[in-house]
Amino acid sequence: MIADTFTMSLRSAPEHNPPAATDEQLARRVQCGHTADLALLVERHHSPLLGFLYRLTGGDRALAEDLTQEAFLRALRSIRQYQASRPFKPWLYAIAVNVARDHFKRAETRHAVMLTDDELLALPDPIDLDEAIEIDGLRLAAAIMSLPVHQREAILLRYDRDLSLAEIAAVLSIPIGTVKSRLSLGLRQLRQQLKDDAV
Repeated sequence: MIADTFTMSLRSAPEHNPPAATDEQLARRVQCGHTADLALLVERHHSPLLGFLYRLTGGDRALAEDLTQEAFLRALRSIRQYQASRPFKPWLYAIAVNVARDHFKRAETRHAVMLTDDELLALPDPIDLDEAIEIDGLRLAAAIMSLPVHQREAILLRYDRDLSLAEIAAVLSIPIGTVKSRLSLGLRQLRQQLKDDAV
């Protein structure tokens, strides 16, 4: 009778699912040889990282996919150097930014990415710059692509990937003051270009 009551209370008790492992915990496990945890990290970060690189490359899907794959490969190769006390997401995005920079240097296309009107129209509208500026995706995408790469990186990391100023500073290996400056100058240039285009 007591055993039956105990069994019934166990059945009616709410299930306790263990909390999901953090990115940092998964990365630490990968360092210890648990390769299955790498799949979880890729699953969590593949789509957002691909979206970031897609916008950074001006909507070149094939290039963004190649860069995303290369970023994950580099992350795996350098996982031993990852310090679990450091947030994983900025570490991964720093690798992705470096992969993109290496590509632009090799291809000598730092500011020469050209898109057709159809490709520009297909780009999602990643940021809301200002309530006062009514813009469409085509104009915004073209304006973002006109920015210097260092401003484009900062703006996309902040408004498209929602990273904090400190995380952006870590990703780009620059002081927070420089992040603020790049965001300020980039947004000012975007606003001015969008206003000029509207005239």
